[in-house]
Amino acid sequence: MSKQDDNKAVVGRWFEKFWGKECDLSIVDEIAAPNMLLKYSLHEPRRGHADIKAFMTDFRKAFPDLNFWGTADLIADGDYVVGQWDGGGTHTGPAFADFIHGSLPAKTGRKMRFTGITILKVIDGKIVEELGLDDGVTTLTQLGILKKA
Repeated sequence: MSKQDDNKAVVGRWFEKFWGKECDLSIVDEIAAPNMLLKYSLHEPRRGHADIKAFMTDFRKAFPDLNFWGTADLIADGDYVVGQWDGGGTHTGPAFADFIHGSLPAKTGRKMRFTGITILKVIDGKIVEELGLDDGVTTLTQLGILKKA
């Protein structure tokens, strides 16, 4: 296999085990670099295993049905892999204050569904950064944090 194929395999496992329907946090220890950066427009940047695990634990408590899935083939070049995705969930859990702009009281029942593109950097089989651009305006509007004009 080529380096690009190896990197796509790592990212594919990450998307399935971390962002998929069932989250297995052991994947963080397995394929995330110890000081990995996780950065999306809706949340403060997270860095390192403990911080990334805490983020996902809280996110999934608030949105127990959280699920993201790929919508196109992964593209790889050198150390970088790009993925396009769709996903979301229903806020049926505790209050959630992790959004950069606003927070949710407990169990609003509001649904979010949005799309995005993620660029991951993989070095020696470990993900060192995950930078995502998502449709945050749609998400925050669906959750009632932003109001339609």
